Amino acid sequence: MELSAVLTPAPEGGYVAFNPETGTTTQGETIEEALANLREATALYLEEFPLAVAGRPLLTTFDVPEHA
Repeated sequence: MELSAVLTPAPEGGYVAFNPETGTTTQGETIEEALANLREATALYLEEFPLAVAGRPLLTTFDVPEHA
């Protein structure tokens, strides 16, 4: 199953990893560690709450004015 991962730098260092399809969130010191932790957390979540995926995830970006 292909899912999405959104990684952002954490203020205290490392990365926060978020899976939008399930809402699972975790962190790690490196991108690789954050993704591994997210993979594990999401797998555990899906054991309890199976997810029917309707298609491939789509990730895009958008801009807002700096003074919004």
